[in-house]
Amino acid sequence: MLTATRRQDLILQKLRADGHVAVADLSTALDVSEVTIRKDLRMLEERSLLYRTHGGAHLRNPFAPDRPVSEKATQHVDEKRRIGTAAAAHVQPGDALILGSGTTMVEIARRLAETPKTGLTVVTSAANVVLELTPLPDAEVILLGGVVRPSSASVVGAFAEAMLRDVTCDTLFLGVDGLDVEHGLTTSNAQEAMLNRAMLQAAHRTIVVTDASKVGRRGFHRICGLDAIDRLITDTALDEATAAALTEQGVEVERV
Repeated sequence: MLTATRRQDLILQKLRADGHVAVADLSTALDVSEVTIRKDLRMLEERSLLYRTHGGAHLRNPFAPDRPVSEKATQHVDEKRRIGTAAAAHVQPGDALILGSGTTMVEIARRLAETPKTGLTVVTSAANVVLELTPLPDAEVILLGGVVRPSSASVVGAFAEAMLRDVTCDTLFLGVDGLDVEHGLTTSNAQEAMLNRAMLQAAHRTIVVTDASKVGRRGFHRICGLDAIDRLITDTALDEATAAALTEQGVEVERV
């Protein structure tokens, strides 16, 4: 049997490799009870080496940085493609959509262009999303105006928020920098958080799209609580405990 010190070293090695660990997976891999794993995680958190979440843990710091879109585009590529495909399947002909900013949003736009549905109206804050939507037949694509954020290839600010006050859409697809069971949805930019809240007000339903690496993390600025969203589309790396906690709060969880 492994000593506690060796077990905790292995936990940290996996954390550094994957960014996140799940209690159930560690229990199986290290052949100890989940109670023992939770004790290990608590001890490591007391040493400020990790940040515990529902059913697992993340590396410190739990706060999501504001990384440039060029960097984000190289991370979790396969997961984002699957999420984009699943999200596009929720779109029906004639729908009016809002697409937020982010690399996962680009994947949704690509899937919509590959399997076009007639009569779509798409409102977006992201220039790179607009470029992907140009092949869509008979679609009306509306790019919000505002102050350009080079790090995300998107706009923010009062102009964009004012435009959203004049529209009503069926579905908002929203990307986030962090999703925490207790804290809700977050982003690293204050103006983007304000624009995201305006998007929420303009849509009948909200589908959050994010890879599982962002679940359990927090950006500096809160967008909303989980009660404001209807569905989360993420990848299969999301652990069972977190999925159950989200479902208990009324969020439909789709893992692809």
